[in-house]
Amino acid sequence: MNKPIGIYDSGTGGLTVAKAIAEMLPNESFIYFGDTAHLPYGDKSKESIQLYSKRISDFLIGKGCKALVIACNTASAHAYATLTERHPEIPIINVVDPTVEYCVKDKSYKKIGIIATKGTVTSRIYPRKIKKVNPEIQVFQNATPLLAPMIEEGFFNNRISQTVINSYLSAKNFKEIDALILACTHYPLIKKEVERYFKDNVAVIDSASVVATVTKNVLIKNNLLSSSQIPSRQFFVSDYTKAFEKTAKLFFGEKITLKEDRIWD
Repeated sequence: MNKPIGIYDSGTGGLTVAKAIAEMLPNESFIYFGDTAHLPYGDKSKESIQLYSKRISDFLIGKGCKALVIACNTASAHAYATLTERHPEIPIINVVDPTVEYCVKDKSYKKIGIIATKGTVTSRIYPRKIKKVNPEIQVFQNATPLLAPMIEEGFFNNRISQTVINSYLSAKNFKEIDALILACTHYPLIKKEVERYFKDNVAVIDSASVVATVTKNVLIKNNLLSSSQIPSRQFFVSDYTKAFEKTAKLFFGEKITLKEDRIWD
């Protein structure tokens, strides 16, 4: 089916997921929406995130999207159930469930650490879902509120970012973990720095490639794969700035053209 996939996030972070989907499914078109008017989602209330997600999903489905990817951990935690009820007509993929499934499948992970926004940590969605599958796994999570804004501003792979990352990762409850989940779609851009801190002794898991694989499987299962040889890639934001377009290029890996659509007006 040659209709686009809808992908949304509060800002540029979800572009790591969009990039992974584009690489895994090169024939697929997609429409990306970054809710820059409300970023970051990590410190917003559950009710606000549900409201934003409803409006964005209506916008994307109104543009003919055949599936929806919630490319934000906080929105996945707070709005996934709401959106599946609101839009039963299309498959909806969140970033939490595929990541949890990937982690619990590896029997060597006995102690799992999680870094995420305050919203994701407060929801306790990762510990609940991991423990539901395997109660024996120990889960330790810490909120890392400086990371997403830092990455949005282009601060990664430098001394400033490494110092901030090291400070967060030196928390006592992260001693002797087997794996660390980067539970924010901004964080794949600092994966190398996180691995550097742990000296490659801890498995560092980001959701982008995992979610891309699940998206492919969902499209196959629902007979929704595209046969188009010339995919269309559209990028929308709720509040346009030049700086955002520059940062978006860093996330997606190539120049993209952003269109502003003030869906809140």
